[in-house]
Amino acid sequence: MHPTRQPQGGQGVAREKDIKSILHGSEQTIVALLESASQAILSVDREGRIVLANARTEEMFGYTRDELLGGTIESLLPDALREAHIQHRADYSARPKVRPMGIGMDLAARRKDGSEFPVEVSLSYVDTGEGMFVIAFVSDISQRKQLESQLLHARKMEAIGRLAGGVAHDFNNMLTIISGYGRMILNKAPAGDPILNYTEEVLKAADRASALTNQLLAFSRRQMMKPRVIDANALLTGIEKMLHRLIGEDIELLLNLDSRIANIKADPGQIEQAIFNLAVNSRDAMPAGGRITIETASARLEGVYTETHLDVRPGDYVLIIVSDTGQGMDDETRRRIFEPFFTTKELGKGTGLGLATVYGIVKQSGGDIWVYSEPGKGTTFKLYFPAISETATESADQETVQPHYRGTETILVVEDDDGVRELIVAMLQGLGYDVLTAGSAEEAIAISDGHQGTIAMLLTDVVMPDKSGKQLADILVSTAPEMKVLYLSGYTEGTVVRQGILDPGIHFLAKPFSQQTLGRKIREVLDKP
Repeated sequence: MHPTRQPQGGQGVAREKDIKSILHGSEQTIVALLESASQAILSVDREGRIVLANARTEEMFGYTRDELLGGTIESLLPDALREAHIQHRADYSARPKVRPMGIGMDLAARRKDGSEFPVEVSLSYVDTGEGMFVIAFVSDISQRKQLESQLLHARKMEAIGRLAGGVAHDFNNMLTIISGYGRMILNKAPAGDPILNYTEEVLKAADRASALTNQLLAFSRRQMMKPRVIDANALLTGIEKMLHRLIGEDIELLLNLDSRIANIKADPGQIEQAIFNLAVNSRDAMPAGGRITIETASARLEGVYTETHLDVRPGDYVLIIVSDTGQGMDDETRRRIFEPFFTTKELGKGTGLGLATVYGIVKQSGGDIWVYSEPGKGTTFKLYFPAISETATESADQETVQPHYRGTETILVVEDDDGVRELIVAMLQGLGYDVLTAGSAEEAIAISDGHQGTIAMLLTDVVMPDKSGKQLADILVSTAPEMKVLYLSGYTEGTVVRQGILDPGIHFLAKPFSQQTLGRKIREVLDKP
């Protein structure tokens, strides 16, 4: 026989009675629950007088409990909201109901020191022998609002970046044609021909346009990078003289470098560009002179910073600080300074791409950027780069340049843009190469299958309507393993590799390019064992 078991329902009722007994019989338990709550908990009577406040209320609003008790709930609201809240409170008292968190009760609250902050409020009520009391549960949602704002801003910047990158890609195709034919005219026109002066001016404009597209690519994080391990202190010391010339004699430049910082992995040319852009921005903010200070330091990012900054991982960072004693910025300007083409300078004094470029460089390097500024109190930019323990490497830019870049091999050119394709053909024929051309991958496959001789190189655009350059190369190389491949694109190598369109380590040339650059790259690929 089994022992008699008490029904589960009976056990549940017994436990519920025990809990109620504990709660109703122990004031200490209730007080402990109130005092350990993560929310501010307040109770007010029908007249709005505060009759109960827990410890979190003191921390959140900056008042002592003695100051809170007996005061009105409106004292915890901004002045502009108090009158309306009195009416809202009266309406609630007439028709009380429970209002849980998250149903649109986002409000502004006011601390004792006058500062305002966003809160979320849920309400409940209790009827007693002394009347009805409203209980408010208040959560400080400053951090949540900050993250929401950062997320919206990040999405906005990402959308602008995609647009900018796409524009830069298409524009680079046009610049390839303009600068390519322009340089061919310079090479062929006789000395003294007036067309030379016109062509030189066209090429100058093309170079300026190319610089703008590179800035757009930097902002959109699609710029080609050559990262290596570098010593930030050595880099800053190396450009100090150039910075002095850049900012002028009426501005003092101070370098305060911490010798104990770790190394970083980044493209040194891009880091230099970021520092130059910040220096120019500071110079323009100090028309009557002033001081620019550049510092380095070690930083450990964790806790509140990583919790309130999107995409920032906890860890050790190298910090580069650029500060000035200039005019400073208001909050609205500060929120928009990294947007491309946003500028407060006079017409013709800036493109609005300087700080956008800095933003893109830092983000593409895996870092974070933070700015603090007030009107009349100068501006400080903090650039955080992940610290690494590897030893700094020598510059990889000291490559030997091949002076002979002509050839007689057969090259298959595949480019869907008619203008760019015709230009490339003209460039290659001018260098002595035998050229086959195709406007699509399918046409290229047919030409390759029907060609009797050896095709030394496939020169193909990366993105095409029918098949990608990589898909085409895989097909052709499978039947002709000796064929070399060189990819062309208006995007950068980093972009096409990161998006999975191409594999790392491929031969790549970004548009626009000159005949000389194309010739050198072809010989580099063809002559490589």
